[in-house]
Amino acid sequence: MIVLDILFYTFIITVFIQLLFYAFIYSRFAFGKSQNYKQKNIPVSVIVCAKNEADNLEKFLPSILHQDYPEFEVVLINDGSRDHSLDIIKSFEAKYNNIKVVNVKPVEAFWGSKKYALTLGIKAASHNFLLFTDADCKPVSKHWIKQMSSRFTNTKTLVLGYGAYKKIKGSFLNKLIRFETLLTAIQYFSYTKIGLPYMAVGRNLAYRKEEFFKARGFMNHMDIKSGDDDLFVNQVASAKNTALCFSKDSFTESLPETSFRNWFQQKKRHVSTSKHYKTIHKLLLGLFYLSQLLFWILSIVLFLFLFQWKLVLALFVIRLLTAYVVLGKSSKTLNEQDLIIFFPFLELFLIVSQLFIFISNLSSKHSRWK
Repeated sequence: MIVLDILFYTFIITVFIQLLFYAFIYSRFAFGKSQNYKQKNIPVSVIVCAKNEADNLEKFLPSILHQDYPEFEVVLINDGSRDHSLDIIKSFEAKYNNIKVVNVKPVEAFWGSKKYALTLGIKAASHNFLLFTDADCKPVSKHWIKQMSSRFTNTKTLVLGYGAYKKIKGSFLNKLIRFETLLTAIQYFSYTKIGLPYMAVGRNLAYRKEEFFKARGFMNHMDIKSGDDDLFVNQVASAKNTALCFSKDSFTESLPETSFRNWFQQKKRHVSTSKHYKTIHKLLLGLFYLSQLLFWILSIVLFLFLFQWKLVLALFVIRLLTAYVVLGKSSKTLNEQDLIIFFPFLELFLIVSQLFIFISNLSSKHSRWK
């Protein structure tokens, strides 16, 4: 009985922590007021780094090149591709006069480093305002550049956007990937809202070139294979210089992984990068995950023993309803409403997956990008 008492009181504390996160942090994004921004028409350099992406370049580049924006260039970086990516890039260059090609040759000191390739692309960019996406991404509207660039001001030098994944009907893995992406976006949007920006996704991110050089580019984490997006933002972002863009016209859409094995490997890289975040960010993210894990473990144990089951059930429902409301409102903003009905199952599966990923990372090394 003493053990169950301890578990019960731990459960109460865990629910309280979860409610604090949802009610005082994640609600800032979920129920935040949207603002209207005027089009600024500032010159923009869109930067796309490609490694063995011939098919995706052919499929998705037109959606970038046909943007409704008065002045922009597209910097296409071919990072030592072994397929015919460079041929595709040059074929587009012959048709459009606003394309700049950067062909990166392998350099032993930076072999397999996307950060090196991106650095060369950033240096080649003609404009001070840089907008990043991936070769397997497409803007969901022709107003993507307009929306993202409108958030720049004299003080806002970084703009964090939302990078969605394409919906695949009938796929549980697709729902899991999109749910994890939704939850991550809610976290980095919400932390920015409370003045603690900590990451972004390279599928939809913008910043001034001068911000890049002021931070010495990626030099502080050049030895880490991933993190050209989140580690850079974690280093330079602050409450004063970071803006958010989550209008539906500003979203990008990427091709998701279609096998659990590939997704697992992808998430291993992402998780291994997060250990280099600032201490305050690691503490908050770790506390939220630990409280999620304990919430489910303790709920199951206490239900199995029917220990104080009425109170446990009440707390269980309160936490679920709070999460439903906050995630539901956020999912509507980010156009992911179809996920919410599966929320408890997706959350539980994601928590277990993340635990296995963490354990796996303790004993494995991570490969270079592609």
